[in-house]
Amino acid sequence: MVLGLELNKDRDVERIHGSGVNTLDIEPVEARYMLSGGSDGVIVLYDLENSSRQPYYTCKAVCSVGRNHPDVHKYSVETVQWYPHDTGMFTSSSFDKTLKVWDTNTLQTADIFNFEETVYSHHMSPVATKHCLVAVGTRGPKVQLCDLKSGSCSHILQGHRQEILAVSWSPRCEYILATASADSRVKLWDVRRASGCLFTLDQHNGKKSQAVESANTAHNGKVNGLCFTSDGLHLLTVGTDNRMRLWNSSNGENTLVNYGKVCNDSRKALKFTVSDGCSSEFVFVPYGSTIAVYTIYSGEQITMLKGHYKSVDCCVFQSHFQELYSGSRDCNILAWVPSLYEPVPDNDEPTTKSQLNPAFEDAWSSSDEEG
Repeated sequence: MVLGLELNKDRDVERIHGSGVNTLDIEPVEARYMLSGGSDGVIVLYDLENSSRQPYYTCKAVCSVGRNHPDVHKYSVETVQWYPHDTGMFTSSSFDKTLKVWDTNTLQTADIFNFEETVYSHHMSPVATKHCLVAVGTRGPKVQLCDLKSGSCSHILQGHRQEILAVSWSPRCEYILATASADSRVKLWDVRRASGCLFTLDQHNGKKSQAVESANTAHNGKVNGLCFTSDGLHLLTVGTDNRMRLWNSSNGENTLVNYGKVCNDSRKALKFTVSDGCSSEFVFVPYGSTIAVYTIYSGEQITMLKGHYKSVDCCVFQSHFQELYSGSRDCNILAWVPSLYEPVPDNDEPTTKSQLNPAFEDAWSSSDEEG
């Protein structure tokens, strides 16, 4: 075991959702509060902090937008996201064709954006200071940019041919946006430019010998997941061709890292995540009822995290304590933490209690060293 992530037997997340958990987000300010969105439209806000100071505890739901809330989403919530700069506001989007902006304290909507099509995905830049744009991917081929300041959809990015399944802003530059579509393409945009599109990722890196019809495609299937590495220098994509690819985000080059078969038959956005703050970097990908963990730059599959009993739809990484949370169609949210101690094999030699496995010293930085 290089990566000792295991189900945390000391921690439960209070079970509130009566249907599948589609989306999770942990606020970046103190990494204390987590949002979840369900396929019945319900949104729940949890406090991850152990206020009891007991070793065994449950992360309690602080509040929720339940089925009888006046502003509840009518259909499945596909994305929830905290406002990146403070916890007073969060956003949610749904198959009911709306993006809602919520006041956390009152749990009322501050703004609602209506679309003509089902909304699959939305994202706010984690680093933007000069704009308040929310990128929105819908069943139509146009990427919509909604301005939280003006309350209107200010901008449309055109170039995809089919529905937009995933959108993600770069964590490095506030104007760079990546979009993934059912047309097999991934585009990077600079939203300041009139034409917008910087480049379309090409799995063959422009080699003319490849089949012409697959030219300028990122995958041989729908592209339904996107995730930048924490430094923004690379972009990971997943597609229904059961492949994951790693791209150089500054020139669009396919790095050709081979992750093997990454099973993905999701018809909507697959929400996967990367580690942050570790000396090695890992990617966590929902894989049926498990979560597959790969080393980003070598492509090696490290482990499969088993604990859910139905399909996992989303996972999110909490860098302060190096923890992972996952949401599933089994209605549960599970917490995974790095186990730093490994039992010593039983033999005749007298041994002290469990010793630190040296593999973890590199893979996980202890929370004391951070800050």
